[in-house]
Amino acid sequence: MNQIANGWEEYEVIDTGNREKLERWNKVVLRRPDPVAIWPIRSEGEWNRADAVYHRSNKGGGYWETKKPVKENWTIGYRDLRFKISPTGFKHTGLFPEQAANWDFTMDAIRERKAHSDKPVRILNLFAYTGGATMAASKAGADEVVHVDASKGIVAWAKENMHINHLEDRTIRFIVDDVLKFVKREIRRGRKYDGIIMDPPSYGRGPNQELWKLEDQLYELVSECARLLSDDPLFFLVNCYTTGFPLSAMKETLTRVLVDTRGGSVEVGENLLPVTKGGVLPCGIFGRWTPKQ
Repeated sequence: MNQIANGWEEYEVIDTGNREKLERWNKVVLRRPDPVAIWPIRSEGEWNRADAVYHRSNKGGGYWETKKPVKENWTIGYRDLRFKISPTGFKHTGLFPEQAANWDFTMDAIRERKAHSDKPVRILNLFAYTGGATMAASKAGADEVVHVDASKGIVAWAKENMHINHLEDRTIRFIVDDVLKFVKREIRRGRKYDGIIMDPPSYGRGPNQELWKLEDQLYELVSECARLLSDDPLFFLVNCYTTGFPLSAMKETLTRVLVDTRGGSVEVGENLLPVTKGGVLPCGIFGRWTPKQ
């Protein structure tokens, strides 16, 4: 099943094409590269609305060309959540809007549990970036959210999002660490979580230059994380942006690790964003395990 993040009001994909996307972030219009938009642009007219355009560099990275004055940062809202947006030197803005569909799923699951049980709900968010899922889980009533990312600067950004959402009185633990090492320590500590969310990178280096490749290490990561699930879990959610990583491999991984040992079911699909000028924009894939109801 594919899922489309169509609940936005302050964000939209205006148009796509020529390996680019034109987006409105609240009142700011940005033009950025997107390798999956392989079709031609229908009409150039809308694209002239861009307040800033990101240009790739032949040496890696790139830079923003501003057409109109653009603030260093501003906020954007989704339902009752708000997030800091800031164009970075690597084209990102600090938020992946397609993940809103997963936030909705997460919030619904937590609220349903809280409505029918007094048991505390504990959520683990791995490769947690600036905390979209962290804020969603906390806002929905999770008693504790543990947010883990290896980047100190990105975790600082997530803390800003906590303050923007007025969640200072909630229990959110921000941890700067290598994810797999943290997970193995949590296993030794006997810690358990009711929901696990992860968004692992396609490729990278660890703090000691260890090579990370998703296709080589996803199965181990899922297997280790599954050991952290409580006896009465809500979900296990994996996002993936690795080009060419098949849905069938995601489904088989979650089936072997979770369904074969705990029962329940697995759903996989594409994350999609609606495009105002027509069509959709593919934004990676997801795999989701839920226990038997």
